[in-house]
Amino acid sequence: MGQIEAAGGAFFHPGGGSIVAINGGSSTLKFALFRAGDVPVRELSGLIDRIGSSHATFTWKHDRTGHGDHRRLDIPNHAACLDPLMACVDGVAHEPLRAIGHRVVHGGRQFREPHLVTPVVMEELQRLSPYDPEHLPAEIALIEACARRYPRLPQVACFDTAFHHHMPTVARLLAIPRRYEKLGVQRYGFHGLSYSFLMKELARIGKPGEADGRVILAHLGNGASMAAVKGGQPIETTMGFTPASGLPMSRRSGDLDPGLVSYLARTEGMSAERFHKMVNTESGLLGLSEMSSDMRDLLKEERNDPRAAEAVAFFCYQARKAVGSLAAALGGLDTLVFSAGIGERAPVIRARICDGLEFLGIELDDARNQANAAVISKDGSPVTVRVMHTDEEREIAESVIQVLSQEHTGRGGA
Repeated sequence: MGQIEAAGGAFFHPGGGSIVAINGGSSTLKFALFRAGDVPVRELSGLIDRIGSSHATFTWKHDRTGHGDHRRLDIPNHAACLDPLMACVDGVAHEPLRAIGHRVVHGGRQFREPHLVTPVVMEELQRLSPYDPEHLPAEIALIEACARRYPRLPQVACFDTAFHHHMPTVARLLAIPRRYEKLGVQRYGFHGLSYSFLMKELARIGKPGEADGRVILAHLGNGASMAAVKGGQPIETTMGFTPASGLPMSRRSGDLDPGLVSYLARTEGMSAERFHKMVNTESGLLGLSEMSSDMRDLLKEERNDPRAAEAVAFFCYQARKAVGSLAAALGGLDTLVFSAGIGERAPVIRARICDGLEFLGIELDDARNQANAAVISKDGSPVTVRVMHTDEEREIAESVIQVLSQEHTGRGGA
């Protein structure tokens, strides 16, 4: 812990250097190298997939030259990602490394914005680990591994829950005894780094005032959620206390009847740990189709396999219901944004989700949708439907610059 304490004592020079953004998932890790500045410039992008397997894959690409590599590695855990990741970064970076930013999925009640990593922050993250055992322990291990390797380098924790922190109380409550609310059991919402980036982009590229209107953001990837934003402020989201809730996902169940816990305990002797594993790794598209967690595979097989077809239909049906529910919370809808892997690259899924939502003012242009155009709604449609690329790593890099520049200024300049 002393190494992490030492990292907080390093000065940051916002005028130059490089920043590594680390985006750890439950079994994947995305990373990017940025040249620091008023606007960070991406130099390198990478992905480590199937962490925990002897067949993990390591892929990277230099953003300017297009040069890259793809190979298999034995990666037993997230901390083991650091050596190949930093070897790749060291081979590309032209400026000294100044800081590392981490996506941290759960920030509980305390962390409402990105924070410089300190012993106090690490202690709170350890306390929060039971909130999200799928992500937090691995993210903590990564931060600690970085501190051992670079004991004087500042690290910044960027929280997925922070975006939703100001949701109205009625949107954060769970209808269980109040004593649990006092312990921090409430609806938090996730994918906040993606939503923060998308709202900034919407303000930059959208029509005047569009980002201040009634907006639904649909982050549809391996993890999937939606958020409702009104007047620039989040008011509702589909995920709740954990990232397993809300929409069905590649391997996560989404919302379930809580009575299933006791039913499966009585009939199958299922433990809480076994139930947790089932709803986080064996459910969703994989559980319904019994063949794949990848939407691309299911779309290829839906004509031949009714289970694949039902999994796709269920995903689109639940997403369509979520749009309607969030539109009700907003009191109408001005903009719908599709993003992340499925949202950005699956026209047929976007079309099926929007089919039947004409009563909300959603009218897709088929040609634009098939072309993955930036705007896929018809001209004159009451609702603007957009396809926007999300960039969580850039959001992390910008947060690092903001936090450490504040630290630099707070010290009177150095």
